[in-house]
Amino acid sequence: MFLKYCKIFEHVFGTIHIRETMNKKVFGQGLDFKFILRALRYRNYRLFFIGQSISLVGTWMQAVALSWLVYRLTNSALLLGVVGFVGQLPAFLLTPLAGVIADRYKRHRILVLTQILSMMQALILAVLVLTNNIEVWHIMGLSLLMGLINSFDMPVRQAFTIEMIENKEDLSNAIALNSSMVNAARLIGPSVAGILIATLGEGICFLINAISYLAVIASLYLMKIAPKNMKPSSENVLHDMKEGFAYAFNFLPIRAILLLLSLMSLVGVPYQVLMPIFARDIYHGGPKILGFLMAMAGVGALMGALYLAGRKSVLGLGRVIATTSGLFGLGLILFSSSKILWFSLLMICMAGFAMMVQMAASNIVLQTVVEEDKRGRIMSLYTMAFMGMTPFGSLLAGSLANKIGAPKTLFAGGFCCILGSLIFIRILPAIRAKIHPLYIRKGIVTEVAQSIDAVAGLENILEK
Repeated sequence: MFLKYCKIFEHVFGTIHIRETMNKKVFGQGLDFKFILRALRYRNYRLFFIGQSISLVGTWMQAVALSWLVYRLTNSALLLGVVGFVGQLPAFLLTPLAGVIADRYKRHRILVLTQILSMMQALILAVLVLTNNIEVWHIMGLSLLMGLINSFDMPVRQAFTIEMIENKEDLSNAIALNSSMVNAARLIGPSVAGILIATLGEGICFLINAISYLAVIASLYLMKIAPKNMKPSSENVLHDMKEGFAYAFNFLPIRAILLLLSLMSLVGVPYQVLMPIFARDIYHGGPKILGFLMAMAGVGALMGALYLAGRKSVLGLGRVIATTSGLFGLGLILFSSSKILWFSLLMICMAGFAMMVQMAASNIVLQTVVEEDKRGRIMSLYTMAFMGMTPFGSLLAGSLANKIGAPKTLFAGGFCCILGSLIFIRILPAIRAKIHPLYIRKGIVTEVAQSIDAVAGLENILEK
């Protein structure tokens, strides 16, 4: 019955006439909904988008409820960081292995398995909380389990995107839309979670998250995936892992992007684990204030994802990565220095915008330059830089906040992000020189070749 309704929903979503609405301009820069939503014309991606959009609301509800539950039980900034560390450590240790698996086995089947396991984890957490049997060691154990699942789910899901998109020119749009649905859910989930925690407790959030996984599992089962012959490898897993590392770190654009992303994830992204401290101790509120803070970060991130989705070319993304890294750091510094709630909400919104654009733009560039037979491994390194460094950042943030306070901790993290952006700007010309020939050879976008030809022609005229 559930699959039947999903089919009806998918059919209506895919056939409804929205062309007049799509043609309305947004942002005043020639961007329109028709262009922003172009990846939704592919049935498999449309199904994925619907299922994930529902499931991710539950995921964000669980994230907020979990952080509040830990702080309510322990009153410890350090333990907030420890739980974040435990939950995300597997992403650092296991994603290289997950990348090899993504390049060897069918990604669709792996995703079905990871979603089922995630649903079971959320259900166990819900039962423990609703029956008042939850303890901190339960939270750590279940967070570790979720980290193990995500260490395989995230790189496989990133690499699977291209299998749902028939035209490679729409790949960047699909990646941006992935980010938009994550942050639309980030806007809805924390707000709903804040209300539910205050009225019904954390357990109901975990239960809703468990139920929401049915949507994405159904969407995966409804997909029609073309048979794909995975290239068998005669080498062992360790060899393939070393090959992926060597490929990434011997190619300047990939190396530079991964290193900057790692820095952001280490010193910037862990601001999220400190939000309960700001909500309760700085702004003297409760779970509703926490929900507002997380939701405003989601608003900014959603705006950033829509901005990227509306871009008509991958040209200029290097400059975007550098600029938004610095903007993210500035947002954290201003947020950490503010005691006024409305101004803090604006600054966290700005930080959310910059963080999402930086990370999604990095994803787009990596996916457009990587060789197909190494896509899974590079996406695993992306996950390792994004998610794998975060647990160390969570532990560092929790420890520093326990000693010098949450505001000073965020200020230091923002300063480091700005420093990283300045270093990236300095090497940006060398990165462009490496990427442009690849874009021409792959024919990813015709605008790249046209732009380079125009520049070459201008240079010839100037020389004459």
